Amino acid sequence: MKGIRHTWLIALSLLALSCSDDESGYEKITAEDGEEFSGGTSTVINATAEAFGFASATLTPDQSVDFGVGNSLFRQSWVTAPSSTTARDGLGPFFNAISCSACHFKDGRGRPPSFDGEMGKGLLLRLSLPGTDAWGGAIADPIYGHQLQDNALLDVTPKGVYTITYQNITETLADGTIVQLRSPSYHINALAYGPLAPGVLVSPRVASQMVGLGLLEAVPQATYLSFADEHDANGDGISGRPNYVYDKESNSIKMGLFGWKANQPNIRQQVAAAFVNDIGITSPVFPDEHGPAGFDFSGIPNGGTPEITDVAFNRVVLYSQSLSVPVRRNHDAPNVLRGKKIFSDIKCASCHIPKMQTGNDYYLQGLRNQTIRPYTDMLLHDMGPGLADGAPDYLATGNEWRTPPLWGIGLISTVNGHTQLLHDGRAGNITEAILWHGGEAENSKNMFKQLTAAERQDLLDFLNSL
Repeated sequence: MKGIRHTWLIALSLLALSCSDDESGYEKITAEDGEEFSGGTSTVINATAEAFGFASATLTPDQSVDFGVGNSLFRQSWVTAPSSTTARDGLGPFFNAISCSACHFKDGRGRPPSFDGEMGKGLLLRLSLPGTDAWGGAIADPIYGHQLQDNALLDVTPKGVYTITYQNITETLADGTIVQLRSPSYHINALAYGPLAPGVLVSPRVASQMVGLGLLEAVPQATYLSFADEHDANGDGISGRPNYVYDKESNSIKMGLFGWKANQPNIRQQVAAAFVNDIGITSPVFPDEHGPAGFDFSGIPNGGTPEITDVAFNRVVLYSQSLSVPVRRNHDAPNVLRGKKIFSDIKCASCHIPKMQTGNDYYLQGLRNQTIRPYTDMLLHDMGPGLADGAPDYLATGNEWRTPPLWGIGLISTVNGHTQLLHDGRAGNITEAILWHGGEAENSKNMFKQLTAAERQDLLDFLNSL
């Protein structure tokens, strides 16, 4: 009996060791309460191709009506004025797409063209010159402005077109796995109104998924500033910092939140900039038409002044603020939990902050006081020369990009039929996106490269659960 008892004691000791916080710590991981509800009460339990298109359940009845009208305005095509469809006329004269949803298909993510000449899939080229304007923003090309519109109304010549060529770069992981990366180069052709200015800087920007924008706007800016460590005081190699940008309606400088370089202070101005630059629709925020220097607008019909009314514009803004975040899938599965720990261990969570609280004074009451899990700090970070566009944007340097939220990343394939990531869609999947990280993320990338195949798969399973 003594020998049997001794055997049981050994077995129990081994069991205790296997359940303790061992070298990996995996066995102790559990899901947090409510972790699957990334958007708090603005989480939708849906993982279909429509997952990005649902209104927050917290909207009032009146707001829900406005959301529906905003949805219609977001999805429907704008047409040339004058038209019997007066609420949706005024397209152009220069544009990249004829609707918001052409770039944000099903409120999701755009991609680069698959072939030369494929139009309106959600990638555009920003143009700027070295230096800054009076407000610290980017200086426009004197002829072509801040953006290359590659489409135009009938009888109007587009500004130009662009093509992309790719150079292959090989990355080899520690276990011998080979990953091919594609480095894009952009070529602007058929310029119709004269040459680009010498030294013009070209920055590609792809349309991001729309979910959870209002929740991010509802987080107190003090929270985002608490994540900043511009001079790396803690010595961890991460030095995120805010951008400060021009807010047109208040005629003042405010913290930038939206856009790939955090160059817009709020959703309202982001929506207005997209209307005028991407579709050629004037709004209460940007009431003036944009065109090449010297272009004669006198013979071009417009859809009114402005072309989208205050009421309609406000509905599109509310729509953009109140799209729900999809519920996480398999959030408590062992492989996903292991991947979550790896995400933290290799310091991805230093920039992609998992969890935060919205404030108590956001004007959409239903988005107040929510625990959300967007996986971003909304700050600028130096991502190294591999991802650099060389184009400053207010305080953002040519190497800096705002940390994109990761919520919804696992459903991009389901909603949009592709997995092309980063600011220009160069990465064909999450692994490639990680391997493009440099600068402040160089150490995290190198730790990723040292993972075993099983560990990499757990990390990808976690990311795809978001």
